[in-house]
Amino acid sequence: MLSFERREPMGTILLVDDNPLRASMRKSLLEGTAPQVVRATNAAEAFCLIESPEFAPALLLVVTEHLMQDIAGVDFAAEVRQRVPHVPVLILGGNPGAENAYRGMAGIYHSSTKSPQDLRTLVNRLVTLNERQYA
Repeated sequence: MLSFERREPMGTILLVDDNPLRASMRKSLLEGTAPQVVRATNAAEAFCLIESPEFAPALLLVVTEHLMQDIAGVDFAAEVRQRVPHVPVLILGGNPGAENAYRGMAGIYHSSTKSPQDLRTLVNRLVTLNERQYA
């Protein structure tokens, strides 16, 4: 007899957000999509985690803002992909037309959704895609 069980994702989502309130809300929203959601408050902290041999192997997805205080979102996303090319990056928000900055960048996705359910669905798809690709 075949058994169809929903398999829980294995790994970590890195949330990079310098706004404590927004980060807390997003972290709560994302916690059902991966066993662990870790928050970095800026790009430097995120890069330290990404370079960590204990952290990097379990990394499934990086979620961040288009507008960051210490680095442009497009520069951050490109640097993440250079350091961990197998990890997709989801860029949230930004001004109208912000998605144009990410066109042609492999593994980088942009969303302007304001809906928590749409964001959760998108993150689930990206996590599943990454798990299948590198399982």
